[in-house]
Amino acid sequence: MAVLTSRFADGLAVGANLEEAAETAVRQALAGLSGPPDLVCFFVCGDDPDDVARAGQRAMSVASGADVIGCSATGVIGHGQGVELAPAVSAWAASLDGARIDAFALETLRTEDRFVVVGLPERIPDDRVAILLADPYSFPTDAFVEHSDEVLDGLPIVGGLANGLQGRGSVRLFANGEVHESGAIGVVIGGEVNVSTVVSQGCRPIGPTMVVTRAEDNVLLELAGQPALARLEDIVSDLDEEDRELVAAGLQIGVAMDEYAERHERGDFLIRGVIGIDPEREAVAIGDVVEIGRTVRFQVRDADAADEDLYELLDAHLRDTGRADGALLFSCNGRGSGMFDSADHDALAVRETLGPIGVAGFFAAGEVGPVAGHNHVHGFTASLLVFSSGPSGAGKGA
Repeated sequence: MAVLTSRFADGLAVGANLEEAAETAVRQALAGLSGPPDLVCFFVCGDDPDDVARAGQRAMSVASGADVIGCSATGVIGHGQGVELAPAVSAWAASLDGARIDAFALETLRTEDRFVVVGLPERIPDDRVAILLADPYSFPTDAFVEHSDEVLDGLPIVGGLANGLQGRGSVRLFANGEVHESGAIGVVIGGEVNVSTVVSQGCRPIGPTMVVTRAEDNVLLELAGQPALARLEDIVSDLDEEDRELVAAGLQIGVAMDEYAERHERGDFLIRGVIGIDPEREAVAIGDVVEIGRTVRFQVRDADAADEDLYELLDAHLRDTGRADGALLFSCNGRGSGMFDSADHDALAVRETLGPIGVAGFFAAGEVGPVAGHNHVHGFTASLLVFSSGPSGAGKGA
């Protein structure tokens, strides 16, 4: 049964008949609205890409009259729960009186020395946010998002990288009646709508903050004037056994968002993965290019840190905005039961903190959301787009 709200509602259906599940989930979401839908988003998990495509077509036909977008996924979120690696469809419907919704489909053209993205709608001054769903195998999401401040003039982007249970070639994207097997789709929302974002990276710092004193591309050679690997080894040697196991399971590094802050604690960093070490050069390779002079701090991720971070950010969001009416949730496919005791964790955290609002989304292969005013692609993150009543605007955090 859908969550009953006046302007936002969600639905969830689980079952091997994906077309039937798609119709059920969308009808549940539509039934929760007190007025006609303006935007419907849906997410499909299924084994057969053709079945997923047919389910998407059924969902779009049921929601005809609204702007509709959706994608395939390895797990979906709706009705306060997550469903991983099993046939299911979740849906989310919104009545956005006074809002403008412009759907788009993006493709890339290869030139001699670069990719060119085509299909972006023309920017309008009262644009508030863009929702982006992308195929990670065919669309240069990282590059597009990192350059979106220039291309989209600072417009916040929230969304996720779609996937399918069969991996490459099984991704399906849906936009206003069309099925896409590559590229990216989404909507730009503008006009009288109040939106804000929450991006929970869920990491805990270890060791001291350090300045990058020597680097080449994505390889850190020196931290605070000493070989980067030696610095890392010193930090790890001071950890207890539990934290050393977390380091072994997947070490991260945070790049400070505010170089001028007196202290840099949890939540003050853009998190990137540590992808390797070079003993000969005593260097550490990370998943981003960090300029000399930037402040960094190594990080670990565990369920406790991720849980605490998400709840703290949601509580702060509610204090700042006063209320929430609906939300889209893009949660990493490495979270859910892989990190917590249950696939329901992030959906329940949103419900428990923001109230019984319409919330749906999917487990993504990468999450998109703004941190410190700049759009980024994240990993192991919960990224939310929150809608609330009140004056229109981007809202705190967006």
